[in-house]
Formats: sequence, structure tokens, C-alpha cells
Amino acid sequence: MCGIYAIFAKSERLKSADVTHLAKTAQIRGVDSAGLVYQSDKDITVKKRDFGSERLLKNTSEILKSKFIAGHSRLVTNDVRSNQPVIEDDLIVIHNGIITNYLALWESIDLKPKTSLDSELIPVLFRHFRRQEFGIKESILKIFDVCEGVISAILIDPRVNKLVLFSNNGSLYYGYKNDSLYVSSESYPLTSIQVQGIEQVIGTVIQDYEFEFESIVVDDHVTKHRDYLLPKFEFLTTRYELLEYPKHNLKRCSSCILPETMPYITFNEDGVCNYCLSYTLKNVPKPVSVIEELVEPFRRKGSRDCIVPFSGGRDSCYGLHLVVEELGMNPIAYTYDWGMVTDLGRRNISRMCSKLKVENIIVAADISRKRENIRKNVTAWLKKPHLGMVSLWTAGDKHFFKHCEVVKRQTGISLNLWGVNPMETTHFKTGFLGIAPAFQNERVYNSGLVSQLEYQYKRYREYFRNPAYFNSSIFDTLSGEYWRSINKKTDYFHIFDYWTWDEETVNSTLSSYNWEWATDTSTSWRIGDGTAAFYNYVYYTVAGFTEHDTFRSNQIREGLLSRDEALALVADENQPRYESIQWYLDSIGLEFDPVIEVINNIPKLYTPATI
Repeated sequence: MCGIYAIFAKSERLKSADVTHLAKTAQIRGVDSAGLVYQSDKDITVKKRDFGSERLLKNTSEILKSKFIAGHSRLVTNDVRSNQPVIEDDLIVIHNGIITNYLALWESIDLKPKTSLDSELIPVLFRHFRRQEFGIKESILKIFDVCEGVISAILIDPRVNKLVLFSNNGSLYYGYKNDSLYVSSESYPLTSIQVQGIEQVIGTVIQDYEFEFESIVVDDHVTKHRDYLLPKFEFLTTRYELLEYPKHNLKRCSSCILPETMPYITFNEDGVCNYCLSYTLKNVPKPVSVIEELVEPFRRKGSRDCIVPFSGGRDSCYGLHLVVEELGMNPIAYTYDWGMVTDLGRRNISRMCSKLKVENIIVAADISRKRENIRKNVTAWLKKPHLGMVSLWTAGDKHFFKHCEVVKRQTGISLNLWGVNPMETTHFKTGFLGIAPAFQNERVYNSGLVSQLEYQYKRYREYFRNPAYFNSSIFDTLSGEYWRSINKKTDYFHIFDYWTWDEETVNSTLSSYNWEWATDTSTSWRIGDGTAAFYNYVYYTVAGFTEHDTFRSNQIREGLLSRDEALALVADENQPRYESIQWYLDSIGLEFDPVIEVINNIPKLYTPATI
């Protein structure tokens, strides 16, 4: 996934300020690698590096002598060592998106890829269809027909002086300034430098452009291999066998399935827990007509009218489906990738946005820095394990809320519709820190200054008991908490306040989009989140339950599951997810064996059952 930008001048050279601006705004989508194509004397030069577009531009002084530039800055998905632009048979392609079925397509045309880069397929397919005497637009339509996933791309065919812009979801814009063609993945980079006549690309736009060159020269320089950005799974028996799944005979609530190790739990004389006795129904939606009335003032005929925060998980995917297909809105899907969105999650994002034809604005953190913060906090935790501090590992994702405000400002869209499951409350995560449950909360996320101060006081008490937590991640953690819990949110509505959340309906709907399930678990929940398998392993190993137990308990209270059904489900869902745990530890640079051994040796809050 990458940010694309380009300027094709007709009668003048490139403007330095405009080129710099487009390169800078493109790298909001990732700084893992970047590429450029431009005119260099009598050649067309393609330059690729493993850092962001702004830095690449600074290291390429001859660019301003060119009449055109096309470039990208990307978050790696399929291939760390290969990079764009892709060159094949004198075709040059820069692609934003993920083609999820690219391996099957290579087989269908009886050719083999040279790299693991899915984008490599685009020029090959284009030439394949052109040789069958399809026109340019027809060839692009054929590509859209056979490819699954988002394709927003710039294709340069310099031998016939053609420039082709195409997108199957609208994540590409173009306009004009001083007779020059400007291109960007989003509208904001263009409007902010006074580009005129901006149009969204949905389909194909073909432009004639005079390319003067003798050859295409490729300058591809990788300074270091960064395989940790995209760790590949390798099954190792010794690692797999280290993972434990201890059985226990914990006392559970007679109504739900919460165990006695749940923080602040009590049972009455009938064995019913206080969580059940204090529960108020959450999955009781208001009439759809209410939200239809609420969003009516925000509707923009033929234009984008709302933002859907979009993680690629099952609930945000189903929520996006409802917003488009049931509510009839024209959304932008906004994704914050903080380094723990798995490749599976990214593929599902690509599937949904392409099939629903929804523009996807991606804000990517500095992945290396975010993962380093996680590594420091996991390492600190392992020195003195405390279940109340596990939530620190996911602190880096809270800037999701900050960047949502930026996207609202840049797009001029204030309405945001969230697909947060109302039954995902997990009181135990703060309960283990010593914070009693606030049963009256209707939201998954607690907010407000007072509750945040209490939370930070309890957390920093543990910081002083374990000074290893005082590391470079502190500011990132605190600023994220501000944006999640304190900053006031406006024009903010929850989709599942108006639609019933039903697991069977959700899963069957997602199946119709060819949504991808994980290979190491039966559940569809949290499978695009790289952190969940690891922290749930910790919770189960030490406390004998996970967030699956709390979620299934809420479903029991809502009348969606029987207690026996819930027990059967968690017996399967709580099993260690070896593949995901290994991915997590590889991605943050920690050795699997010593980490798991520390967790396995933490004193249990229960007595394991004897077999």
C-alpha cells in the first residue's frame, strides 16, 4: 500500500515546491520504501530506495531538470526486497493497493513472477490483454475483472507516448495547474497547492504525453534487508511445543462463563456473578430511521460524505458494508496502520474497498519506531510481569483517533461512522491494574479526564515499581491516550447502535466478499490484529481466561448464545495461536523461546487441573 504522486508538465519544468509537497504528503502512507521515475538527459530513470519519498527526493537533485516525475512512498505488504516502480517490457507501473489473488493469476496466464511483489502482475496483464487486441480501456477493465483487491495505478507506456491513470475504488485523483497534469492518491495534496479541476479516478483516464528518451535506466539500491517488516512464518516443532494450554477447574458464573480469576468478580448464593447482575443490554438497536435522519444533513450527492474508521477487522468490515449497502452513504474508509495490522488484515481491507468501490485513506506510522516501542515495553514487562500492564503493548494504536481528526479536516468531512461491537467490553484489562469496573458504561472505550487520571496513576505506580517502562515510548503512549480518551469527538456515531450485531449474519456477509479467515484459529475476531494472539496467550496462561470469555459471556447475557455453546467456543478459541504469536515476536525482534518460557513460569492465579 502506498501513496502515489506525479506531475507531467507540458511547457515548463517541474516546480520544486510542488514536487516536495506531493512527495511529503505521499509518505503519510508509509516510509518503508520509495521509488521515482523521471527524465534524466536522454534516458528515463527509475530510482528505488528503502526509505521514504521525501528523503529520496532530497537525494535526487537532477529531478528538477525533468519535465515529469511519478513516484510513491509505501508501506511494505508482499515483498520487502523488491520495490516499485515496476518495469516490464518498457511499461512502467506505480500501484497502490493489494492484489489478493495474484498468485492464482500468474498460474492462469502460465507465467512465473520474478518477485513476490503483487504489483508486478499489472504490466504483465496489461500487455497480455493488449496482445489479444483489446484497447487500453478494455485491457484495464479486463485487469479489474480478473484481479481481486484494490488497484489504483499510474501506467506509463513511453514507446507509444501514453499515460494511463486507473482505479477500481477511487483512491486516485488528478487535476491541472499551469497546463501541467498533477496526480495524487488523495485530493488534499492537490487542493492544498491550488491544483484546479480535480477529478476522482474511478475507471480509466488516458492522456497523451511526449516522452523523449533512448532507454530506461533502473537504479535499484537496497541498503539493508528489513525482513522483520514482513516476517514469514516457518513452522518449528520446538517452538510449537513450548506453547501451553493448561486445563483448569475454575469456578465459573452459573449464568455466564466468567471465572473466579476475573478481577472484582463476586457470586451470589445462586452462583451468578456481579457482572451478570449489573449488566444492561447493549445489542438493542434503535430504529434505522433514526440514523437515516441523523446523517441526512451530511449527505452529498455524488460526493464523499462520511468517514468510516476501518481496521480491516470483522466489525469495521461489516460496518463498512452497512454504511454503503444499507445506509446508502458514499464513505471514505480511513485506516491507521501502526505496525500491528497483519498482512491478512491488509488483504481484507483491499478486498472490501475494491468490491464496495470505497476510497481508502491510509495513514501509516513509522513502523520501525512503533515496533521498537512495543519491544521495549514487552521487554520491560518480562522483567516483572503484571497483568494490569499488558494493555501498554497496544498503546501505540491510539493515534488512530488523532489521525481521524486530520482526515476529517483535510477532506472537509465531519461525519464519522464507527463499527465498534458493543459487546467487546473487557473490564479485566483495567481490572488487573486495580480499577473497578464501571458497569454503567455503554461504550467499549472509557473516556473523560477523571477516569484517565485514575488509569494513569495506577499505571505509573507500576512504572516506578519497574523502571524499565521509562523508555522512549512514553510520549507516544500518553499522546495516544489523550486522543482516545480526552479529546472531544464530534459528529460521531456508532453503526451498531442502529443495526443488530449477529455473528452468523456478520460472518456470512463477509464471506460474500471472499473475506479471508486466519489459518490458526476458528474465530473471525481480532484476526487482523497482530497483538491479540500474544496477549491472550498471556491472559489465559496466567489467569485461565481471555477476552473470548468476556465476549462470549456478553453474548450469553444478550440471549445470543447458550452457556454450553459459549463454553465449547472458548475451549477452542483460547488455544494458543502459534503462527500469530511467532509473527508478533519476530516483528518486534524478540526471541520466541525465552519469551514463552518466562510467560509459562509466571505463577498462576489458579491451580491447573490434574489429568
